[in-house]
Amino acid sequence: MQGNAIFRHSNASLLSVTEVLAPVTVTSDQIDDELAGVLKRLRLPRGLLQRVAGVEARRNWEHPGHFQDGAAEAGRRALAAAGVRPDQVGLMVNTSVTRETLEPSVAVRIHHEMGLPTSATNFDITNACLGFVNGLVLAASLIDAGQIDYAVVVAGEDSGKVQQATLENLKDAAVDRGSFMEQFASLTLGSGASAAVVGRTDLHPEGHRILRGITRAGTDHHDLCVGDHKGMFTDSTALLRDGLELVMDAWNEVPADWGWSDMDRYVTHQVSRLHTDSITEAAGLDPDRFPVTFPELGNVGPASLPITLAREAGSLSPGDRVLCMGVGSGLNTAMLEISW
Repeated sequence: MQGNAIFRHSNASLLSVTEVLAPVTVTSDQIDDELAGVLKRLRLPRGLLQRVAGVEARRNWEHPGHFQDGAAEAGRRALAAAGVRPDQVGLMVNTSVTRETLEPSVAVRIHHEMGLPTSATNFDITNACLGFVNGLVLAASLIDAGQIDYAVVVAGEDSGKVQQATLENLKDAAVDRGSFMEQFASLTLGSGASAAVVGRTDLHPEGHRILRGITRAGTDHHDLCVGDHKGMFTDSTALLRDGLELVMDAWNEVPADWGWSDMDRYVTHQVSRLHTDSITEAAGLDPDRFPVTFPELGNVGPASLPITLAREAGSLSPGDRVLCMGVGSGLNTAMLEISW
C-alpha cells in the first residue's frame, strides 16, 4: 500500500484523557413512550434500541451550546491531570461533529474558555466519528516534528437537535417501516465531552507512548450515512457491511510483528452491540478486552472513544498495550496503538 496508510511516532505520549458527562439522562424507554403511536401503526415492538443496538440510555445537555462548555471543561481537567499549564500549549484541536454556526470555528470559543495563550494555534478537524483519533495523530506528528511541546485535543457533542428532529420526523403519517429504520440509528446518539493532552515523551517518561497506527479510506461509501440538524439518514445494513470490510482491510495490512491480535484493550468508537460483536468476531479477538460505554451513553460521536478510554484508564497498568479503533461515516478508519 502506497501513501501514508501506515505511520509511526517517535516522541509523543498521551499524558491525560478526561470526560465531562452531560447531565440529562434520556432512556430508550422514554423514546419508546414518545413513539408509541408510531410503533403501533407500523407494528414494530418496543425495545428495538435495547435489543438491536444495546443502547439503554443516552445523555443530553441542559441547553444548546453547552457542548462547548463541556469541551472546555474537559480540556481544563485534562491539563490539570497532565500537570501542564495553559501557557505551555502550542495547539488546541476541536474534533466535534456538533457546531452551531458555520463561522467561526468551534475551536475559538473553547480556546478562549480554556484560557489558552494567543501563541497557541486552534482549529477544527471534522471527520465524523473518527475526528478524535485524527486529532491525536496530528498532535503526535507535530510534536515529533518539534513544532510544539503540548497539544490538547477536545470533542464536545450535542445530539439533542438531531434527536428531537428525528422524533418529529418519525411521527409524520407518511413514515413507513423503511423510512423508520433509515432514521433509527439517530436515536442511538448521545451527548458528552472529552479531552486529551499529548506531550513530548522525552519530557514526560511517565506518559503513555503513542507508537504507531494505520489509516484506510473507503470513500466510495460516502453516501451511506448523511446527517444534519434535521436528521440523520443511514443505510445501516450497508454501513455495517462496508465499514467492517474497511476495518478488516486495514487490520490485515498491519505488519504481523506489531502483534495487534494480543492487545490488552481495544478501545473502539461506540456504535452499538452489533458493531462491536461484528469486529470481535471478524478479527477473532477476545470480547472481554473491548470495554463498552454505549449501553448507558449511546453513540457520542468522536467523543465516544476518548470517553471510553478515560473510563478504562484506571484499570490499565504500565506496559499494557491499547489499540484505539475508529470508523467514521464517509467511510474512513484509523487505528492507533498506545503503550500504557
